[in-house]
Amino acid sequence: MIQSVNPSNNELIKTYQEISDIELQSVLERMQLAFEDWKNQSFSFRAALMKKAAGLLRKKREDYSKLMTFEMGKPISQSRAEIDKCVWVCDYYAENAEKFLADELVQTDASKSFVTYQPLGVILAVMPWNFPFWQVFRFAAPTLMAGNVGILKHASNVSGCSLAIEEIFTEAGFPEFVFKSVILNSSRIKDLISNPIVQAVSLTGSVPAGKSVASVAGSQIKKTVLELGGSDPYVVLEDADLNLAVQTCVNSRLINGGQSCIAAKRLIVVKEVYEKFTEMYVDFMKQKKMGDPFDESNDLGPQASLKLRDELHHQVLRSIEAGAKLLLGGFIPDMKGAYYPPTVLSEVNPGMPAFDEELFGPVAAIVKAENEEDAVRLANNTVFGLGAAVFTRDLNRGEKIAKEKLNAGSCFVNQLVRSDPRLPFGGIKESGFGRELSIFGIREFVNIKTVVIK
Repeated sequence: MIQSVNPSNNELIKTYQEISDIELQSVLERMQLAFEDWKNQSFSFRAALMKKAAGLLRKKREDYSKLMTFEMGKPISQSRAEIDKCVWVCDYYAENAEKFLADELVQTDASKSFVTYQPLGVILAVMPWNFPFWQVFRFAAPTLMAGNVGILKHASNVSGCSLAIEEIFTEAGFPEFVFKSVILNSSRIKDLISNPIVQAVSLTGSVPAGKSVASVAGSQIKKTVLELGGSDPYVVLEDADLNLAVQTCVNSRLINGGQSCIAAKRLIVVKEVYEKFTEMYVDFMKQKKMGDPFDESNDLGPQASLKLRDELHHQVLRSIEAGAKLLLGGFIPDMKGAYYPPTVLSEVNPGMPAFDEELFGPVAAIVKAENEEDAVRLANNTVFGLGAAVFTRDLNRGEKIAKEKLNAGSCFVNQLVRSDPRLPFGGIKESGFGRELSIFGIREFVNIKTVVIK
C-alpha cells in the first residue's frame, strides 16, 4: 500500500493499492499495441488532442492546484502557476512538434538522402514530487507528440496527481494506453526498466536514483535522460545591482519551499559587497511568511514530508558545527506539519554540507569570494552542474561569464534560473545528461534515422 500524507498537518489523505506484476505486464502489452496505432497518427491529429489536454488544464486549474498543495505543500499561488506552465508546454509542442521532427534533406552522392525522426515506443517516466504536474507534462507533451506512448511512475507521495494526469489525457481523447500512470513502489523500477517493452527512461530525481536507473538501463542498452538536481551558484559581483540581486536570490531560494533543483542555493558574493549583500539578504528573508499553503499571504508552506524536513535540519546543524554562521532560522518550529523557516547561513566554505551538498529547502548559503576569478572557481567547485546565475551591471561581462566560465546546463545573467519550453533544460556532471524541452527535448526519444536512396 502507498500512502499520500498532507505535509501541512501530517494527516493521511489517501491510501493507494499497488499494481500487481500481472496487471503491470498487461498494461505494458496494451501500451505496445496502442503505440503501433499511435505512431501512425498525423501530427495534426496528435496536436488537436494535446490542445484539448491544455484546455482541460485551464478549465480545472483550481482543482489541480489544490490537489498539488494538499499532497506536497507548495503555496497555492505557485500551484496555479505550475498548471499554467503545463498549459504552455502542451500548446508549445502541439504547435511545433511537426516542424521539429520534419525530415531533413542532406546532399550526398545518392539520388536522395535524408534524416528522419521516428518514435521508439513505450517510454518510462520516473518523476519527482516537487513539481508534480510540470515535471510530467514537460516529459509527456514532447514524448506523445513524437508518436511515443508514456508510462508514468510518479513519486509515491503524489499518487493523486499521478492519476489526475492520466485522467487529463483520457478526457482529452487520447487513445487508451497512450499514457498510463502506474502506482508501484520504487523497489520495482528496476524490473520495469528491464521489461523488453520499455524502450527508454526519463528520470528526474536524486543522484542515487539517477545512478541506479542509469546502471539498469545501461545494462539493457536503453536510452536515458537524467535530471538529478543541483547546488546552483548565484555569483554577485562588485558592480551588481544589489537590490535586484537580493530580491532575485531570495525569491529563487524560497520558490516551492526551497525544493527546486534550480533554486539559488550557494550565493557567492565578492568581498567588496559581501557585508552589504548579507545584511540586505537577511532583512528581505525576514519579511517572508511561513504557514498554511492555502493562505495567499504566505510565501512558504511546509516541506514535502517530516523526513525530508529533518534531513535538511541535520544538514544545517552539521554546517554550523563545521564553522558556518547562523544568521536566520535554523530551527524546527513548534507547529504541526513539516515546516522549516527561511534560514540563512554565512561564512560557508567548501567542506561544509551547505556548500558540498544539495540543500533541498529554504536554506541559503552565503559564500565570500575574493574577486571574479575566485567567485567563478567557487561556483564551479561542485559535483553538480544544472543552473547558475551571475549579477553584474556590465552585460558583456555577464554574458562572457555565463557563456564561457560557469559550468552548468543553464546560465542566466541578472535573473533567476528557470525552465522554459522554448529552451533546452538539463545539466552536466552529477546533475545528469540529456535535455528536456525545446527542439532538443523532443529529439531525445526518437530514432534519428538515416535514409539513403541510390
